[in-house]
Amino acid sequence: MNPIKQKSFEDAIVLIKILDDGTLLVIDVNTTVRILDLDTLDVVNGFKGNITHERYRVDVVAFSSDGNYLASLSSDCKESKLYNVKTKKAIARVNRHHGEASCVGIDPQNRYMFSCGDDGKTFAVDMQSGKLAFTLPSHADTINNIAFSDNGQWIATASYDKKISLFNLAMMTPKEKMKFHASPVMKLQFLSNHRLFSIDKMNKGIISDIYTSKVIARLQGIHDDVLHVVKSSDDKFLFLGTALGYVLAYDLESYELISRNYIKLHTSITSLCFDEKTQQLIVGTKEGEILFYYLYEGEDYLKELLVNKHYDKMEEYIENNLILKYTDVYGIVDTIWNKTVEKAKHFLEKGDQKTAMKLFQNFVNIPVKNNIIKKIFVEYAQYDKFYALVKEGKFALAYGLANTHPTYKESNIYKLLEAKWQKAFVAAQKFALEEKGAEKAREVLSPYRGISEKTQHIQELFTQGIVYKRFKVALGNKAFVVAFDLIKQHPFLREFPEYNALMNYADSIYMKIQKYLQEDDTHSAIKLLKILKDFSDFSEEAAELIKHIECRQKFFNAIEDNDTVLAYNLLNKSYELQDSTDGKMLQKQWNDDLTKANVSAAQGDIKSLENILEKYMKISSKSIALATVFSFCYMAQLENGVKKKLDKLFIERGIKNYIFYFGLQEQILSFFDIFKKYYPDSKLNLELQTKGSMEMWRPSMIVDSILD
Repeated sequence: MNPIKQKSFEDAIVLIKILDDGTLLVIDVNTTVRILDLDTLDVVNGFKGNITHERYRVDVVAFSSDGNYLASLSSDCKESKLYNVKTKKAIARVNRHHGEASCVGIDPQNRYMFSCGDDGKTFAVDMQSGKLAFTLPSHADTINNIAFSDNGQWIATASYDKKISLFNLAMMTPKEKMKFHASPVMKLQFLSNHRLFSIDKMNKGIISDIYTSKVIARLQGIHDDVLHVVKSSDDKFLFLGTALGYVLAYDLESYELISRNYIKLHTSITSLCFDEKTQQLIVGTKEGEILFYYLYEGEDYLKELLVNKHYDKMEEYIENNLILKYTDVYGIVDTIWNKTVEKAKHFLEKGDQKTAMKLFQNFVNIPVKNNIIKKIFVEYAQYDKFYALVKEGKFALAYGLANTHPTYKESNIYKLLEAKWQKAFVAAQKFALEEKGAEKAREVLSPYRGISEKTQHIQELFTQGIVYKRFKVALGNKAFVVAFDLIKQHPFLREFPEYNALMNYADSIYMKIQKYLQEDDTHSAIKLLKILKDFSDFSEEAAELIKHIECRQKFFNAIEDNDTVLAYNLLNKSYELQDSTDGKMLQKQWNDDLTKANVSAAQGDIKSLENILEKYMKISSKSIALATVFSFCYMAQLENGVKKKLDKLFIERGIKNYIFYFGLQEQILSFFDIFKKYYPDSKLNLELQTKGSMEMWRPSMIVDSILD
């Protein structure tokens, strides 16, 4: 792959990002911030941060998508700072880490700056006020990376403790830590459909489901330290940039490696970005280069080759950009090839090798396809013999030959052979169930003696006729649970036509359910799901669907009845509801109110805060979120009390009250260090105080001032 355009700077690039206004942000290792016009690559704005980063394998800087805020580690990594881009002044600093600050992040909604540290702690700073708003669940070791879902609902942190911590920012609640890796987790990337990519220090890449906390896939072929990760905007591809200058490309549907060297550069890849508008992968390097690669570069030339039926040249050309295999153009060739194979097999079945070879003439110069063509001709070398054996009724020999040449099983003659077996088996079943009918059954099945895959069914037919009768009775009574228990214990029942009818019935029910769900007829869907629950292959899915539909119905009824308390509580229990249109609407309402609430909280204004959040006070699922905001407000009151130099006893009482309500949170521990500087003679011992917790806090505990 060659870049379609590029731009060079003097120093290593540590961040590239497309901002909301369509410009390209570029930040180098000295925190020189440049804003580029994406078309011309001219620098249209920028400033020098003058913070030199010795290490940049982690996210040492972050920039808000609206272009208003910059977060950065200090040069010595002792602290992280948040800057207002317009004023170029620091509006917040986090120097609370025990050890160094390790990485920073800003959520997609531009609400919070996050500072992660070697102590495993993550502090969230409200960007409007510059004050500490809350902390994320701690890790036992250094945090290497922080990532956000596209909608800003989820936060994930990766740590040296080999765990991934998940936090639902919309609900302000943590999810259990995920441990899939055997070594420190280094990088994270959220994907669509509630998936998360993670990679560890041993270069083991995993795709997991954040809802179920289960591994979906383990990526193969990573043999180099991955420094940066990005996905394409349509979530079709995942790109990994490495220390040796490679970009690896993965298919996010099959999770297969597309190319180990999709891009190969002479230097480390220090930043990656994807432009949704132009479908370009943007690469930043240690040498200060910004390189632009169009994902489907060469597609027009591919169309020309297709028109002229130069399929061999198409295959050669695609080697330069393997992602072209995912284009519609290549899909057409794939379809032509598959149809050609089917037609060729048809002629080979007739013994017409000449016509079959002629059909393949446009593919013989493609090595992979030519090998397949040769195998097909070798396979069909004995087809005449197979055909003759079937016609002569020498079924044992015919089946043996078909097992040696599996391609024959796709032929019409083999399908006729199987149909004949089925007919014979059904007839034998009827005889076997009759008194003194065993001999007739044996006679009907005599042509199939010695055929290994049929022998077991034949033996079971004669020894377990009573089981078949029980199976038929169960079906007649629609006792599907009993029927499937019998099938599980006696697999031979799968050979009976009743089993096929049973599975067709299940499939028809499933299709009707999907139709009812599309039509929003949940009542009819649930009625059928209760039947489908008795089918073992569908029971688990049916039970889940019933639960989901009932929850969804309650949710939409709550929305219709304007019962926000029930709606939010149901929303908290269901990730699917959170992804629904109404769910997103409710979450937006909460996020908007939370933004307003944080402004009041930063000022220590309880009355205003209560007014804004009044409608959420009875919602149990919002309890921890409310506790977080009110603790933020009370912390502001304590900080204001110190600024006003209030009497020590007032501040001490406020600290005690805070601990009584919320426990020994990071906020109060950090504040206590500040308090001791202003009131060095205080004898207050935090450990001796009665401790509450965020989980135990309730709106009934609200007081106007924490100092009273």
